[in-house]
Amino acid sequence: MKNVDVKMDLPKLEEEILDFWRENNIFKKSIEQRDIKEQYVFYDGPPFATGTPHYGHIVASTMKDVVPRYWTMKGKRVERKWGWDCHGLPIENIAEKELGVKSKKQIEDEVGVAKFNDFCRSKVLSYVDEWKKVIGRLGRWADMDNAYVTMDLNYMESVWWVFKQLWDKGLIYEDYRSMHICPRCETTLSQSEVTEGYKTVKDLSVVAKFELKNEPNTFVLAWTTTPWTLIGNVALAISENIKYKKLKIKDDADRDIFVIIAEDRIADVVKIEYEEIESIEAKNLIGKTYKPLFDYYAKDEKLENGQNGWKIVAADFVTTEEGTGVVHIAPAFGEDDMKLGREKQLPFIQHVGMDGIIKEQAKDFYGLHVKPADDTQKTDVEIIKYLAAKNLLFSKEKYEHSYPHCWRCDTPLLNYATSSWFVKVSSIKNDAIELAKQINWSPAHIKYGRFGKWLEGAKDWSISRQRFWASVIPIWVCGDCGEKEVFASVTDLEVRSGQQIADIHKHVVDAIKFPCQKCSGEMARVPDVLDTWFDSGSMPYAQMHYPFENREKFESNFPAEFIAEGADQTRAWFYYLHVLSSSIFNKPAFKNVIVNGIVQAEDGKKMSKRLQNYPDPMEMFDKYGADVLRFYLMSSPVVAANDLNFSEKEMAELSRGLFRMIWNSYYFFVLYAEIDGIEAKTDFSLNSRSTLDKWIISECQSLIKNINYHMEHYDLQKSSREFLLFADNLSNWYIRRSRKRFWKSENDQDKAEAFETLQYILITLAKLLAPFSPFISEEIYKNLSGEESVHLSDYPEANESLIDPNLCAEMKRTREIVELGLNVRSKNGIKVRQPLAELVYLGEKLPEELEQIIAEEVNVKNVNNASAQEGEAVRLDLEITSELKMGGYSREIVRFVQTLRKKAGFEVNDRIILYYSSDSDVINQTLEQFSDEVSHETLAIRIENNKHQVENEEEIKIDSHNLWLGISREL
Repeated sequence: MKNVDVKMDLPKLEEEILDFWRENNIFKKSIEQRDIKEQYVFYDGPPFATGTPHYGHIVASTMKDVVPRYWTMKGKRVERKWGWDCHGLPIENIAEKELGVKSKKQIEDEVGVAKFNDFCRSKVLSYVDEWKKVIGRLGRWADMDNAYVTMDLNYMESVWWVFKQLWDKGLIYEDYRSMHICPRCETTLSQSEVTEGYKTVKDLSVVAKFELKNEPNTFVLAWTTTPWTLIGNVALAISENIKYKKLKIKDDADRDIFVIIAEDRIADVVKIEYEEIESIEAKNLIGKTYKPLFDYYAKDEKLENGQNGWKIVAADFVTTEEGTGVVHIAPAFGEDDMKLGREKQLPFIQHVGMDGIIKEQAKDFYGLHVKPADDTQKTDVEIIKYLAAKNLLFSKEKYEHSYPHCWRCDTPLLNYATSSWFVKVSSIKNDAIELAKQINWSPAHIKYGRFGKWLEGAKDWSISRQRFWASVIPIWVCGDCGEKEVFASVTDLEVRSGQQIADIHKHVVDAIKFPCQKCSGEMARVPDVLDTWFDSGSMPYAQMHYPFENREKFESNFPAEFIAEGADQTRAWFYYLHVLSSSIFNKPAFKNVIVNGIVQAEDGKKMSKRLQNYPDPMEMFDKYGADVLRFYLMSSPVVAANDLNFSEKEMAELSRGLFRMIWNSYYFFVLYAEIDGIEAKTDFSLNSRSTLDKWIISECQSLIKNINYHMEHYDLQKSSREFLLFADNLSNWYIRRSRKRFWKSENDQDKAEAFETLQYILITLAKLLAPFSPFISEEIYKNLSGEESVHLSDYPEANESLIDPNLCAEMKRTREIVELGLNVRSKNGIKVRQPLAELVYLGEKLPEELEQIIAEEVNVKNVNNASAQEGEAVRLDLEITSELKMGGYSREIVRFVQTLRKKAGFEVNDRIILYYSSDSDVINQTLEQFSDEVSHETLAIRIENNKHQVENEEEIKIDSHNLWLGISREL
């Protein structure tokens, strides 16, 4: 057993242990020593390596380390394969910036897709070394050297296989519908991606005047928050359940005109004088035609369904909650609008391209971006000016609302009709909802809350993206007859095309063409790529190159036992994993999931590198140690899907509190074990006669039982917090109460039992703590057990026969009585070192051994029970006799001698000679009368009333009495 420094230096210790793990392959051993038949599968969601890890990654990585470590120690074989997410907009945005690209067209026409994709490949793993450094320093064990990489051929091939399974089940289809697009990225976004970017913004809303064709100077009022869509207007929608009014007002030229508006909206919309002319039933408005605000497309005789345009139609989505009770309909820019357009066979006007630029036909506004990022209201202002000039503007105002922005580039999204490939989630939704009942969530409310509600509201998943660096959609279509072929493997495509294929990214497979088997036409791949969430959702299969390899291993271990990520993944990774597994295997993809919240800056704001409002994680490792950061996060609300305001102060308190208590307990044991020649061991009899030993062993068994229960239910916060009370019990009660047992010599059996108990407790505590704080646990376990590593040991199982609820309850009550007694002392200004005559406590009588503890803790001569009396729960006799006063002085003297011993650097077992000199009769009488007690407490072999010349001396004052003390070591 090696010596232990009283000073805890966790950062230094952790670096040493990291070296030990590396040199001795402890991670590898921890896996390989477990039976291959006892697999515990854990899915690790892949992060992007396009930036350094932040606290969100630290939280997730710690959760993903704690749980696998725990189940490994429970006898499971837990392989931990790391993964890298390589595809999609995050890396494309980086490539665009570095290549100086401003638009998608530039990539296609100037850079070239092949060069662009090669550049993405070269940049996507830029920060891998930094990640390895941070994750390694965190103490997380993961196989980062053999990570799965989503851009690798094997991974992408399995993604194709997943796609083909869906295709074969009839779950893939193409449709033209209104969706959100990012005009800068020029691609569609999925439902979950759209939800990520909502911001509160101020836009311009307008009420426009639509003049009825056959009723000059009569206008229908319609409200919109997107004035730029008015160019694409083809109808006005009203409700058959709303009452409308015709009003007479003055226009800007002071002419009498008539306006039509819902009766319930007049007060909010019409802020000028008006005369009510008549009530109009909706049925009398339906079918009326009006003049287009903009006639760019109305004049086009070739416009499909043009004869049905610019009419008033009925729709059930029109309300009077806001606006005018009349909705402007532009089928190219809204889901309801598009459905109504199909139903009523309205013309379709898409005057804006995927890039957000207004097309040439809308000549007055040609080339304008409808939502320019630098001034989102700019084009709307131009539209409003045009309407005002034509006397078609009724009113305008700024309107604050929540508007979606691109989750990657922050550009305002557009609701835009376009074609896309979809997964028919609606067909499997009921099955998915039923299967989701099998999943255990921590915290539990996510199951039917955030995740359950999202699943219930799930729409068909738009999986196609009009981008470049991604897995591709493996559909080839004949340009002549429209025949489609879908490929599930590279081999299938090689056979069909007659080409050898080493890469299946867009720039490669787009060049692969072959004759149609139905006609003489040529088959070419559809141009779209896959949503990167399709990559991530395919991870369980693709990481193993299933079904091309590892078929038996995968199928015997699916679904996974455990996954963990942030709350945002309830609508993303968790959701897509579940959709795909429900569709293909009719199973959930995972059995247990822990959801974490967001780590914010201390002031509750988002952590920002620019604002520098949080400490760097590596700085925290170097200052406090990874163990402290890990435990701080795991014991916080952040692992229960709540947000955490990161506080370095709280980390410092945890270091000084829990970790200092554990280290001091460890140091205390090793200090006295060395003196008595106690050796490292792992076998313990646990048959001590001491009440304190029985109590702490009972508390330890309860700790084991509780932690196992919480860990088996994946509740990391409750598991972690169990340690706090136990460490206090161990350090501030058991060891403090047992301290004398470790150095006294008069009862060797009691001392041996104390050593045996504390050694067992510390080794067990190290095992229990190992998944949470693996470094300090390793240090304690290795030194006290003599075994190679705590992470190669088995997790403790509770011995319930050693749990004594009555004893624990009595000890708890004992501590409460002590606390009440000390409070009485404090209120009366009496130091604890001053003995008092008696303490009386009410309630059921405690055993004499516990009453003796109360007497020693509160420093009273007698403890008595008054079970039949009423009054204060604890009473103290506060009268201090001369005898008691001297008892207090003796304790003061002991304290000063102990301080002298410490200053002199004496060992805890060094015997001393104590010299004293005082002109106070009371002090001299005290040292004569209490010499045995003073000698026993200070290890003095004799006490001499003699001002002897010694190196270690001190003049002190006790109350008003002067006293000189000197000590020398007995050689």
